[in-house]
Amino acid sequence: MRRRRSIFRADPNGDPDINTTPLIDVMLVMLVMFIITIPPPTHSVDVTLPTGANGVKVADENRVTIDTADVIRWNAEAIDLAQLGVLVKEASERAEPATILLEPDARARYLRVDQAIGAIRRNGGSKLAFPGIYEYRGLI
Repeated sequence: MRRRRSIFRADPNGDPDINTTPLIDVMLVMLVMFIITIPPPTHSVDVTLPTGANGVKVADENRVTIDTADVIRWNAEAIDLAQLGVLVKEASERAEPATILLEPDARARYLRVDQAIGAIRRNGGSKLAFPGIYEYRGLI
């Protein structure tokens, strides 16, 4: 009885490992060629940034409220997230940073409250208080 030879290996006792060094070399060369051929950006987008708080004052204690209609108010004046960031930056750059009292409505959307807290933290709001936390006691 004749033993069949494998068509994949010439030596049945040979090592089946593949030398991957040439494959890695080719991969690195292709990566370098890809990086070199990426075109540089040729366009820009002009963005007008807010320069001031549009007449909204920064006091020693500033009340930020968010109602159920997702309206953010700074000391009872309606503002947007960009203006909130500017006002928080002004409040935090004082010699004695102003306190920010965040009072979201108990039924305000979590996403809007999270966006407001993020804007406060990103712009240096270090003195943040939650005085209306007692409103949530009936919802838990």
